[in-house]
Amino acid sequence: MKVIKVSELKAGNRFSKPVYIDKENILVPPNVPLKQKEIDRLVRWGIETVTTEGDLLSEEPCSEKTTKASLASLLKAPMHQEFLKIYTTMLEGMKTVYSAIKERQTVDTASINKIVDTLIKVLKEKKEEFVHYIFFENTGESNFSQNALHGATLSTLIGMQMGILQHKLFPLTTGALLHDVGMLRIPESIVEKQGKLDPKEAQTIKVHPIYSYTIIKKELNYSDEVAVVALQHHERWDGQGYPKGLAGKQIHLYARIVSVADAYEAMISKRPYRNSMIGYQAMKSLLSDNGRRFDPDVLKIFIQSMGIYPLGSIVLLSDSSIGSVVETNSESPLRPKVRILIDQKGTPIEAGAGPVIDLETEKKVFIVKAVDPTTLQA
Repeated sequence: MKVIKVSELKAGNRFSKPVYIDKENILVPPNVPLKQKEIDRLVRWGIETVTTEGDLLSEEPCSEKTTKASLASLLKAPMHQEFLKIYTTMLEGMKTVYSAIKERQTVDTASINKIVDTLIKVLKEKKEEFVHYIFFENTGESNFSQNALHGATLSTLIGMQMGILQHKLFPLTTGALLHDVGMLRIPESIVEKQGKLDPKEAQTIKVHPIYSYTIIKKELNYSDEVAVVALQHHERWDGQGYPKGLAGKQIHLYARIVSVADAYEAMISKRPYRNSMIGYQAMKSLLSDNGRRFDPDVLKIFIQSMGIYPLGSIVLLSDSSIGSVVETNSESPLRPKVRILIDQKGTPIEAGAGPVIDLETEKKVFIVKAVDPTTLQA
């Protein structure tokens, strides 16, 4: 592991492997340019060194920058207005619910139930659009409501892939939406702290699943099947989680599902204190778990549902064209269907007009690498 002085870092530096602030926290994923504000933040925190196993990469050639600028404009194509309205309505509804819980006001659970019903319905009808929005259309730093809605989306997709019946999806989706509400009762000075938590602060955070359970069960009057999701979502498959140190199938199935979805959502979402990881890198991180944190069967189903290259992922193909994953292949996760955005000659194609290549049948073409969309915002 190489140690790099923060004073030697420069805006625009890219490395071939992730750069870490410490053993657990990534500063930047591989091949993602370092920003000046990130360097300034390290200085403000008093961090003098970072580590990486990678090498400093050279400047990108102008042609690649031009291609990325063209691709960025394609990614900004307007979404279907009806779908965008559905998403915004659900998001605003969640903001209202969380605000009421935070202020200890009475919550109309009918509004939560409506959001759950809408989410399940939209995933049955518009899965591709919704997942694409989560990964690539939703720019800027994410907030509590977005994180919950996106995590519930992923949890529901896992449930659907597992064949859970619709009436059983309801408690799963509801639990996923509400699993972190206990954080609303934790002091903001702790929740929003960007530096390392001291032992007392860390212990306060570890109490939030109990707060969540109490709010869901006692204040919102949902069933234990919903509330237990919140209580157990930080338990680990190997028994090293909290609050009770449960292991394996002692942990409720829905909590095991939300644990996977929550971890993935946290990696792909933008936070004030770190970059997001692209879907491919986040999926690789989950695959390296080796039965420590997650139920291996749930993780396998999640990968089947999302693919190694999740819907909306931007990929470079072996023929030099660039495309967006439009359909995953559960039998061959490395060979999804890809809509071409930029052809082999580097010419952008009008949004939605590019040909779709099924890599399962087009054996001569394969994915070379995933392209981080955050580097495309020229």
